[in-house]
Amino acid sequence: MKGLVLLAAPRGCCAGVDRAVSAVERALELHGAPVYVRKQIVHNSYVVAALQGRGAVFVEETGEAPDGAVVVFSAHGVAPAVRAEASQRGLRVIDATCPLVTKVHREAARFAAAGYDILLIGQPGHDEVAGTLGQAPGRVHLVSGRGDVAAVKVPDPAKVAWLSQTTLAVDEALATASALRERFPQLLDPPSDDICFAAQNRQAAVKRIAAESDLVLVVGAVNSRNSTRLV
Repeated sequence: MKGLVLLAAPRGCCAGVDRAVSAVERALELHGAPVYVRKQIVHNSYVVAALQGRGAVFVEETGEAPDGAVVVFSAHGVAPAVRAEASQRGLRVIDATCPLVTKVHREAARFAAAGYDILLIGQPGHDEVAGTLGQAPGRVHLVSGRGDVAAVKVPDPAKVAWLSQTTLAVDEALATASALRERFPQLLDPPSDDICFAAQNRQAAVKRIAAESDLVLVVGAVNSRNSTRLV
């Protein structure tokens, strides 16, 4: 008996990833190699290897790029301090930050300007989280899950808001937010949903297809939060 292969829909890269990869490709066309990229443009080793083959040079920090070089910021976004350093060194910056990440950055800055502390639900060490923490240093506190809630300390429990890393699983993020609200009853919600709609759609598609399948294979990179959340 032949097996039946089901394909989830939607699947594949989101518009933000396509936009970021296209930014590096276009930079190589316009400026020639090398084009420096801070961090992996997206967390996908196959995409990174293909761009390296065309002359992209991936670095951990802008300080590794020579003065005046063309530098692309990854889809995960950066802290204002990184932008300031790039400007001081005369780097020619192309910003490939996902617009949804930029939205979270602006929300963090607005909450902080209004005197709120921000509880960021996210993954420690993730590139996106580092950029969001840097939007208001000292005012954004990382909460990786329900287990972190009891240890959160803020100056004024009545002036707190929560935001989320865009690539989390929706159910997990909401469970952590619920635990935060139990601890801080006056907790403010994000102005709009922070978790990427493309990530949500793909998570929902995997849930649907899993109910009809004996095995679900996720094609992705092990350092991709989106891929591991789908698994």
